[in-house]
Amino acid sequence: MVAGIVDVGGGMRGIYAAGILDCCMEHGVHFDCCIGVSAGSANMASYLAGQQGRNYRYYQEYALRKEYMGMGNLLHTGSYINLDYVYGTLSNSGGEDPMDFEALMANPARLFVVATHAETGEARYFTKADLRQDDYRIFMASSCVPGVNKPFVLNGVPYFDGALSDPVPVEKAFSEGCDRVVLLLTKPADVIRKPGKDPILASTIQRRYPVAARQLLLRAQRYNAAIATAKRYQREGRVLILSPADTFGVDTLKRDKQALQRLYQEGVQDGSKVLEWMA
Repeated sequence: MVAGIVDVGGGMRGIYAAGILDCCMEHGVHFDCCIGVSAGSANMASYLAGQQGRNYRYYQEYALRKEYMGMGNLLHTGSYINLDYVYGTLSNSGGEDPMDFEALMANPARLFVVATHAETGEARYFTKADLRQDDYRIFMASSCVPGVNKPFVLNGVPYFDGALSDPVPVEKAFSEGCDRVVLLLTKPADVIRKPGKDPILASTIQRRYPVAARQLLLRAQRYNAAIATAKRYQREGRVLILSPADTFGVDTLKRDKQALQRLYQEGVQDGSKVLEWMA
């Protein structure tokens, strides 16, 4: 049986998935194929590197710093979240909390990092082959939220958040040969996603990146359809969907240490469901 895991991200709500992954590391649960979208891609990297607790520190400690995200960054760089600080300054070998690059690369599991080509709107699935020591730009590309950040340019190509093109890449997991897939959501699975601020964010990129703007306008619809499909797979026993019963008010960019702690603990507890399902 080829086991896969998908982490859809969700900004600060990603601490829920971090709790599940820490539980998996604690109990030696391994997957053959790991797919991450946006913040979920960074969660997957720390998981594959075996760095239990690293994701937690990023959500609970570093994300509270003004260098990580804030209006100062927006005014000086045009991006609210300083992706270079997150995936460079902190994560590089000389950083405060470096990625164990050798362990990540030595892990036999495959890694797919989803980003969206800003000009074509198509999904790009980066792999370990796109990584180098202290070069974690694929995570920056995957986590580049339009309207919050300028498009992230990698090898001359502008990218936005992977959720614009493939918000719930369960089908990607099956296309890569997975027999069973654990799907980590960061909002309750039964909550229908609404467009919310997507039209406003889309308007900020409409002129320069009209195709990506259309993808953003369709994100909620695409997400809801993918969740419906995942639920069908779950009834067939092919997918295990894990989602928080309560996000405790945590949103994409909301920083509340107490709420984040509760959401993380909910993830750790739900991690036991993975152990049972994988047994």
